[in-house]
Amino acid sequence: MEATAHLSSELASLVPRPCTLVILGGSSDLSRRKLLPALYNLGLDHLLPDPCAIIGFARSDLDDSGFRSFAAEGVERFSRRPPDSEHWGEFERKVFYVSGAFDDPQAYVRLRQRCEQVEAELGLPRNRVFYLAVPPKSFEACVRGIAAAGLSQQEQGSFARIIVEKPVGCDLESARAVNATLAEAFDETQIFRIDHYLGKETVQNILVMRFANRIFEPVWNQKYIDHVQITVAEQEGVGTRAGYYEESGALRDMIQNHMLQLVCLTAMEPPWSLDANVIRDAKLEVLRALRPIEVRDVEQCVVRAQYGFGHSDGEEVWGYRREEGVKLDSITETFVALRLYIDNWRWAGVPFYLRTGKRMPARATEIAIQFKDVPQILFNTDAHKRLVPNVLAMRLQPEEGISFEITSKLPGPRMHIAPVELNFNYGDTFGKISPEAYERLLLDVMDGDATLFMRRDAIEQSWTWVTPILKAWRQGKTRWLPEYRAGTWGPPEADRLIQLDGRQWRVI
Repeated sequence: MEATAHLSSELASLVPRPCTLVILGGSSDLSRRKLLPALYNLGLDHLLPDPCAIIGFARSDLDDSGFRSFAAEGVERFSRRPPDSEHWGEFERKVFYVSGAFDDPQAYVRLRQRCEQVEAELGLPRNRVFYLAVPPKSFEACVRGIAAAGLSQQEQGSFARIIVEKPVGCDLESARAVNATLAEAFDETQIFRIDHYLGKETVQNILVMRFANRIFEPVWNQKYIDHVQITVAEQEGVGTRAGYYEESGALRDMIQNHMLQLVCLTAMEPPWSLDANVIRDAKLEVLRALRPIEVRDVEQCVVRAQYGFGHSDGEEVWGYRREEGVKLDSITETFVALRLYIDNWRWAGVPFYLRTGKRMPARATEIAIQFKDVPQILFNTDAHKRLVPNVLAMRLQPEEGISFEITSKLPGPRMHIAPVELNFNYGDTFGKISPEAYERLLLDVMDGDATLFMRRDAIEQSWTWVTPILKAWRQGKTRWLPEYRAGTWGPPEADRLIQLDGRQWRVI
């Protein structure tokens, strides 16, 4: 009884204050696949505020009933736990809808009126969270519509917050413009720029692993670490996102936000507290310490390519330029590999190798810390049979966990040694499915915890580093990109990038 009471008290402490969550783009694919299922699962875990309201806002001609059916279909198909009649009935009573165009000022007046009506019916305070599940071209209209209707104002004792999906801009200049628009309506403390990669259990555990275990931090530096590899591999192709992807490409879509954030968490200095701004300050310092890649050096430091014809899951698949919605002469990259350096005391001279691509052999995200070789004495004297270096690998997907590759003696009378792998898997150890990233992030926004969200200065700093690469590509006269067969790990140029340094990509 005492343990049960303690657990109930602990769960209650996690539940945010009652609020209204407005999904602008409520009928979007993001809403159907991610947001509504995440909110449903929070409800199952008794982590949704009580009371609370979820209001969809979009151009689609729906009413409350139609939006609830839309939500039910999304939860049925995409939730990590299927709906059941008891819990679904409780959840759908929190769900409402307002129809309106994003560029229509009167639609936001109707949205405000509906918020006030629902809040009065449910006894809700005027705590509101606005989620921009809309294309980037609609950001400005949505932000200004919310502000003009008075929805961004925080009354005494209440809050108004806005969640912005990536991409925040497409280069430094446009990112500054988006941030300036947000700043016209919201204070920086009200703005939550979301990156769903940072909601994953293993990503959050990087800080715990580094700073709650004495064994790692003393060797987490250039004295002991040879290099770091970060891989984000996607098995699927561009699919139905060709329109977005043609404007984005892998550098903007993955490197500028997801992967640089993983670099920050891996490389940051120990924060002196878990306060959101303390941690975000530490991550910002990593971005500021990134060695600039000058336009003239891009070809030596960065590789880009496109997937071509090949096989995926045993089936033949088209190359990128044959995908629906892609230009026949497109030079949009679906693969990027690069080398970067962090010019500070901890990481001086340690290369970080990043690679990401579509139509690769497997879906996998991994951060691998490779330690330096042991001295060439005792067990490492044979020049033709070097010992395999120790590697600490943090897996983010598909299965979250951590492995540590060490060297061990094989059983028997002779001195034969071989690499072995120590494995920790979240599912095997804790016996339950980890919450989806959006569940954690939505809960944090409702609770006002900005730790896992990107601040304006970090967004602009990351674009400052990436923009010269984009500039070099624009100035080049490239007509065709190198191709790699679908179902492989990228082009030969990516292998040469790392092999010229005497290293090689890990086999995942």
